[in-house]
Amino acid sequence: MGEEAVEFSVEKVAEDCKQSTVDVGDRTYVIGRSDDDSKSSIIIKILEKLTQTWVVPTVLGTQPTLTESQSAIPVNDEKILIIEKGVPLNESIWFLEIDTPFVKQQRKIKGTEVVSWSKGVIGVGQKPVVISGPSGVGKGTLIAKLMKDYPSKFGFSVSHTTRSPREKEIDGVHYHFTERSKIEKDISEGKFLEFAHVHGNIYGTSIEAVESVTDEGKRCILDIDVQGARSVRASSLEAIFIFVCPPSFEELEKRLRARGTETEEQIQKRLKNARAELDQSNSPGLFDHLLVNDDLETCYENLKQLLSLDDDQEDSDDLFIKDGKQTTNYCIVSKHDSEILLQPEPNEAKNGATSLLALDLSSLSGGAPGRTRGLKIRSINSF
Repeated sequence: MGEEAVEFSVEKVAEDCKQSTVDVGDRTYVIGRSDDDSKSSIIIKILEKLTQTWVVPTVLGTQPTLTESQSAIPVNDEKILIIEKGVPLNESIWFLEIDTPFVKQQRKIKGTEVVSWSKGVIGVGQKPVVISGPSGVGKGTLIAKLMKDYPSKFGFSVSHTTRSPREKEIDGVHYHFTERSKIEKDISEGKFLEFAHVHGNIYGTSIEAVESVTDEGKRCILDIDVQGARSVRASSLEAIFIFVCPPSFEELEKRLRARGTETEEQIQKRLKNARAELDQSNSPGLFDHLLVNDDLETCYENLKQLLSLDDDQEDSDDLFIKDGKQTTNYCIVSKHDSEILLQPEPNEAKNGATSLLALDLSSLSGGAPGRTRGLKIRSINSF
């Protein structure tokens, strides 16, 4: 239920925290810093202008690092752009998602008003790779070879699971082993990109697991089952989907038994699930490529070709980031079509920061919820 506006005014917020107010349609969004007796945090309230009532939304995602102040401007009906001050440029660009498909989905699930933080990322980067296949098909071995041969190109997204660790498995390396109550809570809060119930346990990929790999400048690899792949395909994450097949079902059973890690009951359960996954792998629009793992080395060479690993071309936007990590404070000047004009704060001129920057939003692409990629920045003049 919303509060009457007389109980909470823009002027009252200004007394308690540094704020930005942004009008989008029939709403005013107040984004500010709360400095009460407890820990400082970012607060968000929405004024419904037609009814003059205030709404406190559920806020999803990782919020920006608290800084002295920020400037904000609406991008469209779905997002508000926020530029934080006092941090490197590539850490200062954030979006508050107010009506994106992800927010609409979470609003429907939670039955309440929802907004979500999304970090702006300069450059698109290479698409993550989703690799699926039945247990025992060898996808783990293929991923291990990629990681060994190309350690600077790929990063493995470590999944969460409620199952117990097997012998020699390390928490945080092979899986994040967690309690069922903890993972269910995080799923309900929108912190997971995908999750599935498999063999009586919960497996899932957290948004943070994907973000941490991509933020390191690496291509994220997700080792997930068909249920998970279907969830990722339906999300905003743009990825390449690969399904690894066995040469025959008989060979798959042979490989499973050779592992010697499961009971007969567990093997039968995995074989049953494998048949279902093999059937689903042919679903139209689910997987981009099917790889048959008859011979490991041949399959691995085919995988490398699919991922264009001979192409060493460096992304031009990444080069900008390497040269632009100075902590210059920028603020928003204006918006024209899909470009936002930024200028350094007046006191930055003495540090040599005199260039106006144009932030191009025309090529924004889907990343994991919590990331907005495809930002382009160019220097347009000096003043």
